[in-house]
Amino acid sequence: MSNEAPPAVQYRDLMAECQQLMTKVADLESDRNEHVLVEDTLKPLDGGRRAYRLVGDVLVERTVAEVLPSISQNKDNVRNAVESAEVNLSQTKLRHVC
Repeated sequence: MSNEAPPAVQYRDLMAECQQLMTKVADLESDRNEHVLVEDTLKPLDGGRRAYRLVGDVLVERTVAEVLPSISQNKDNVRNAVESAEVNLSQTKLRHVC
């Protein structure tokens, strides 16, 4: 019976890792969707219009022209993080199957 414990522990660890990665992907997808929503809202606005952005715990006043490029860049960074997490998840699932 002691021979069965290590594979069971490995299986449990892999399942926990998969669950963590799935949660991370879901959180990142939510962040990306928020960035897309903000970007779509700001695009049609005049570049000189005031926009407020939360930086850490501080609400900062900027213009749409100043905020929009950083929103787009952050959206791209989040998309890359999602893709990376999905690759990690698929690799973890492959280890689980093999």
